[in-house]
Parts: sequence; C-alpha cells; structure tokens
Amino acid sequence: MARFVVLEGGDATGKSTQVERVAARLRERGLDVVETFEPGATPLGARLRALVLDGIEPVDPVAEALLMAADRAQHVSEVVRPALARGAWVVSDRFVPSSLAYQGVGRGLGVAEVEQLNQLATAGIQPDLVIVLDLSLEAARARLGAPTDRLEGEVGEFAVAVHDAYRELARSRGWALVDADGTPDEVASAVWSVVCDRLSP
Repeated sequence: MARFVVLEGGDATGKSTQVERVAARLRERGLDVVETFEPGATPLGARLRALVLDGIEPVDPVAEALLMAADRAQHVSEVVRPALARGAWVVSDRFVPSSLAYQGVGRGLGVAEVEQLNQLATAGIQPDLVIVLDLSLEAARARLGAPTDRLEGEVGEFAVAVHDAYRELARSRGWALVDADGTPDEVASAVWSVVCDRLSP
C-alpha cells in the first residue's frame, strides 16, 4: 500500500539525512520508494526555488507563498501523485507543513490562509505521516554555519516564530515530534520507531 511520509523542521535539523535513512530501511523491506524534496525537485521547481531562495532582492510574503505553492503543485503533479498511484512509498524532505510554519506563521499570512492555498496546489493530497525534527535554534545555527540561501539567512524573530510554529503545529495536528539533538544514528532510530508505530511498513 502506498504511503506518503514527510520529514519537516527548520534548517540544519537533518531532514535530508533522515529521508535517506527512512527510504533505505523501507527498501530493505522490499518496498518501492521515491525520495524527494521541496522546493526544487522538478525542472520548473528548480527555477522557482532559485527565484525564492537565491536572490538578494526582497520577496513579498504573499509572492513567496505563491511561488512555494507553485513549486508544490508541479512536485505533486510530476513526482508525488504518480509514485503514489503506482503503489510506491514517497518520503519527502518538506511539504505543506513547511509553508504553514514559514509563510503562515513566520511571515504572518495565517495558517488557515496558507493551508487553503495549498489545497489547490496539492489537489488534496496529504501525508500519511509528518515527522518534525526538533532542534534548538542554538544547535541548528552551530550546525548550519554560513547561510546558503535567503531563508537560512533570516534570524531573530522570524527564526524563533518558525521554530515555535513547528512545535505548536505538531501538537495540534498530530505530527510526530522527534528530538534531533543526537547523532544521525540516534535520530534515525527514533524516526524509524515512529514510522513503524504509525504505518507498520
């Protein structure tokens, strides 16, 4: 049975590493697995990612949310929906929860408003499981080093708002919150335990 798993959290929490670990363990069980990410997993998405993250000019919050949603619509159309339709598991580094935290709360656009926008972008496709990797801002900054894109470079109130939003959204929406302040193996063990408990692969 196809399943859709999303790894979420702020920058430098280890999402891409844990996506690889989860996908590898699922494949060991003989499952067809597609690893993916947002933004930028499709050719169009890569260009949209550059517009949002690589420029130095200011981006209006609404424009930012719309560009992220456009990337997501293409991602769902090209990657997520076809994989699920053939019965594969999809494991993604970011999905709608990122927009709820970053644009809905961090940019102050409103969670409900951003969620409504993304209903159109995703055609109603929702993850079967969202795992939020939770790491203190201090530890994340130490891991991150020099910022590599526009959002990574935003600190202060915005970073705090996004960090707190993930914790609150996880509590209110039933997302799994996993402590990411450990070795990759320790975090992988905790993440896999959640996958097994929630989805029984």
